[in-house]
Amino acid sequence: VQLQASGGGLVQAGGSLRLSCAASGRTFSSYAMSWFRQAPGKEREFVAGISWGGSTYYADSVKGRFTISRDNTKNTAYLQMDSLKPEDTAVYYCAAPRYGSVPYSKQSYPYWGQGTQVTVSS
Repeated sequence: VQLQASGGGLVQAGGSLRLSCAASGRTFSSYAMSWFRQAPGKEREFVAGISWGGSTYYADSVKGRFTISRDNTKNTAYLQMDSLKPEDTAVYYCAAPRYGSVPYSKQSYPYWGQGTQVTVSS
């Protein structure tokens, strides 16, 4: 499985960005997709996930501001990030588990994209 993340950039606080993750290598619609992030000096943390059936899950810190979605016809997952805060600054990674459900632990994800930098200025 190959994952290619894109869409990061520099944005002011309160602004929006949309990240994309293009997948290839297996049947996209049969497995979950998730986004993690890692800020300097911190552990990589779960941000959002979407199951094969479309159920969504969010970290408390982003609930109500971020929206994860998927387009199975394009083999792509998205993370719409609104009302961005400086504390959202991190490298964002898309990841795929082996199955259709969404695990919260990064150890459950064998497939990772290369990461895309998101910087939110105050």
